[in-house]
Amino acid sequence: MLKAVLFDGNAIARDLLAQILTNGSYEVVGGTNSGAKAISLATRFQPHIICINAEQMNEDREVLPALLQAAPKALIFMVSVQFDAAMLQDAHQRGVHGFIVKPFNEATVLNTIRKAVLTLVKKHQARASSGTEPDAAS
Repeated sequence: MLKAVLFDGNAIARDLLAQILTNGSYEVVGGTNSGAKAISLATRFQPHIICINAEQMNEDREVLPALLQAAPKALIFMVSVQFDAAMLQDAHQRGVHGFIVKPFNEATVLNTIRKAVLTLVKKHQARASSGTEPDAAS
């Protein structure tokens, strides 16, 4: 079962996303509204998935690199009410693997995560067949 950590300032949003992920057979190992706690959870549980609200990610520009260092194999998903091209580009450059839109649609959230996981698996398989070692979560 893939493990997930949720980092969002809104407890209701965290709870809704946790329910969606649990329904999709993911194990939500923790949720928080604190960057320090998110890093602690990532270090402790080594989740496969980290969902981080765009607001938290942009308020503390150091939290995403710290999360990537704490859980280098994790897929990072940015969660927001809306996205624009500049935001998407910046997020990709900073290491985000996918985007989840609020309000949540269960099927869309689960499909977004599945696609990112499959993309990563295909990259690893391609690297393995070419004889190169895969980098963490890239």
